[in-house]
Amino acid sequence: MNATPLDQDADPFDLFALWMTAAEGAEPNDPNAMSLSTCTAEGRPSSRMVLLKGLDGPEVPFAARGFVFYTNLESRKGGELRANPWAALCFHWKSLRVQVRVEGHAGLVPDAEADAYYASRPRDSRIGAWASQQSRPLEGRFELEARIAKYAAKFGLGEVPRPEHWSGFRVVPDRLEFWRDRPFRLHDRLVYQRSAEGWRTERLYP
Repeated sequence: MNATPLDQDADPFDLFALWMTAAEGAEPNDPNAMSLSTCTAEGRPSSRMVLLKGLDGPEVPFAARGFVFYTNLESRKGGELRANPWAALCFHWKSLRVQVRVEGHAGLVPDAEADAYYASRPRDSRIGAWASQQSRPLEGRFELEARIAKYAAKFGLGEVPRPEHWSGFRVVPDRLEFWRDRPFRLHDRLVYQRSAEGWRTERLYP
């Protein structure tokens, strides 16, 4: 199975949505998984896998459409993005033999948007957002389990509010590259580059 061919006239968000739909029907686990790369203020990079939790549609203005993920703002990635708000994403759907690379500016989502997504999460995940001091040293598993028990008792059967240190980032791309595997490593590569008038496209040598 392969994804939709690369149409140079297609809107990149529409093309991405088509490929994501194909991945949802083909990938055995987490089709929304993506590699997120960030850098320190000094330019030292780091990467990790996160989950795409939002993709803006045409109802959002062109200049604001982006890819949304959520995290602990005090984590390594959260700290790096607040010090250096540029990020790169990479989706690789092995079953489809395609890849999408995204580069752009990462900004915090509005509080109301973060609240709505947080409220949709399972209760244990909301408790976990309070309990986990993400990216910081952990003495052992018991320490984490004790913190989970602490916050489960604190909130009881009531609502679990969103912690101030937990929110989302929206990566608004200024460059996207769609890559499709072809025989003999003669792959298809189509780049979308943001311009004042919209998207400028060009094909690249494999």
